[in-house]
Amino acid sequence: MRKALTPPEVRLWQALRRRGLDGLKFRRQHPIGPFVLDFYCVSARLAVEIDGAVHTLGDNPARDDSRDLWLERLVITVLRIEARHVRDRLDAVLTDISLAAAEAARPQ
Repeated sequence: MRKALTPPEVRLWQALRRRGLDGLKFRRQHPIGPFVLDFYCVSARLAVEIDGAVHTLGDNPARDDSRDLWLERLVITVLRIEARHVRDRLDAVLTDISLAAAEAARPQ
C-alpha cells in the first residue's frame, strides 16, 4: 500500500510528471526490493528521496544510510533532498536532479 504524498513530494511530482524534466520519465512511490522509493527514473537508475525533519531523528539517519548502500549495490544512484528545499528552492532542486540524472546515466 502506498503512503500519501507529503506536500513537498506533491510539489516535486508536479514538476517531474509527464516527462517534465529533460524528458526523463519518473515513477513515484516505486517499489524496489523491500523499499518504496519516493521517485525513480529507470533510464538514469536514479532514486530521488525527499527527506523531512523526521529523517534526522533517532536511528533514521543510519537506516537511510543502510538503505542507500543497498540501492547503490544495485547500481542505483540515490539523491536525497531536504523537503524544505523543494518548498523554498524548487528550481535549484530540479537543476540538481537533472545533473544527477545526467551523471548517473553516463557509462562507467
